[in-house]
Amino acid sequence: MQLIFRRADARPPIEHIDTETPAVILKILPDPFYHGGLGASRSLGRLGIPVYSVHEDRLAPAASSRYLHGRMFWTPDPDDADQLRQGLLRLAADIGRPAVLIPVDDASAVFVAEHGDELRPWFIFPAPPHNLPRRLADKYLMYRMCRELGVPCATAALPTSLAEAQDFAARIGLPLVAKLTCQWRRGHAGALRSTSVIHTREELVDYYGRCEQAEGTTLLLQEYIPAGPGDDWFFHGYCDSRSTCRPAFTGIKERSYPPHFGVTCLGRSVENERLRRQIEELLTRLSFHGILDIDLRWDARDDQYKLLDFNPRLGAQFRLFENTAGIDLARAAYLDLTGQAIPAGVPVAGRGFVVEILDPIAALGYRRRGELDVRSWATSLHGVTEKAWFAADDLAPFGLVCLRMGWHGVHRQINRISRDAVRPRYLEPRYRPGRAPRGAQPEQDERP
Repeated sequence: MQLIFRRADARPPIEHIDTETPAVILKILPDPFYHGGLGASRSLGRLGIPVYSVHEDRLAPAASSRYLHGRMFWTPDPDDADQLRQGLLRLAADIGRPAVLIPVDDASAVFVAEHGDELRPWFIFPAPPHNLPRRLADKYLMYRMCRELGVPCATAALPTSLAEAQDFAARIGLPLVAKLTCQWRRGHAGALRSTSVIHTREELVDYYGRCEQAEGTTLLLQEYIPAGPGDDWFFHGYCDSRSTCRPAFTGIKERSYPPHFGVTCLGRSVENERLRRQIEELLTRLSFHGILDIDLRWDARDDQYKLLDFNPRLGAQFRLFENTAGIDLARAAYLDLTGQAIPAGVPVAGRGFVVEILDPIAALGYRRRGELDVRSWATSLHGVTEKAWFAADDLAPFGLVCLRMGWHGVHRQINRISRDAVRPRYLEPRYRPGRAPRGAQPEQDERP
């Protein structure tokens, strides 16, 4: 664990906002390409708030932001509560005064809810029911909760054997969505994606087998809801201690990587009052407190918005949304948790958000599916008001993420070539089909 503190250049604070209380952006899982924490650092730092953040290493692109006052380099075990507690206490001692704590991944949100009571003298954060963030972040527990509350959601199952998985596929039909139930533990899953689409029975057998071999993973199978343009929605909001959601935002996921079921690459703010009312009612019933990010898909078969994922923390694309008072979710949480009023405003419609290092790759996937051409892709970027990495007043993170993305691509290609080089090659069998002696094996190719 390393702590580095450096005074950042910040814009003068907005009038009538007390910015004396520091803020800590907490990320536990190692992911140098995660941009949500960077968005929070910039949003709060531009107000003049002292911002401290946790990063996996010194080359993490988000750690280079000029809006950070301090950086903590740390890769803790998300399952070791004592290690997490001690690390945060050390950070608190270095800051020297209470700070607003903003989790930006599921691991940190779950830890703070379940083990945060001892941290309250040093950190300020919401107090939802202790077990609620885990129940919402765990894909199967969230599904069970939706069933109990009568909330529309995609049908799901937690198969305990390959036979059960195949039976679910036979009843629901292919394709299916395969998810790891506790995605904050995906470090144990090796090369498995946290979310995948299963198109064939052979893919199901292969994916289930890899899940069985991956330590600490549990497979959830989910109904695939057919979708077209404009059918993928998200809801972002902040709930105060009375579970009143203000501000609340709705938007459309226009592109994702991988296509149609991955992380948002291009999104747009679109007001949807029906969806907003539906989610606000759910949040009141849950007694939720804090920031949230929900993914939904409209199902044309029964005209319902069905809940797919509930993230009880700041979403990566939260900077897509802002109201007419200049308030986003990070600012709303900071103001409320420091006892200040959240300025009233209405959502700014039509804002666009793009993850510039991923969207061109995603666009290629849509093009291969016949859903996008070059002109349509270029047109879709018109009106983008917020970028995940590039900011004219904070260029270092963009430059570093481009370098790191390039090295990541080269490294993957080297690994692929290395695997192909050591793979044994075989000559064609030197016998007629059907005439091989029992137990015969192909001769190994000895050519260089």
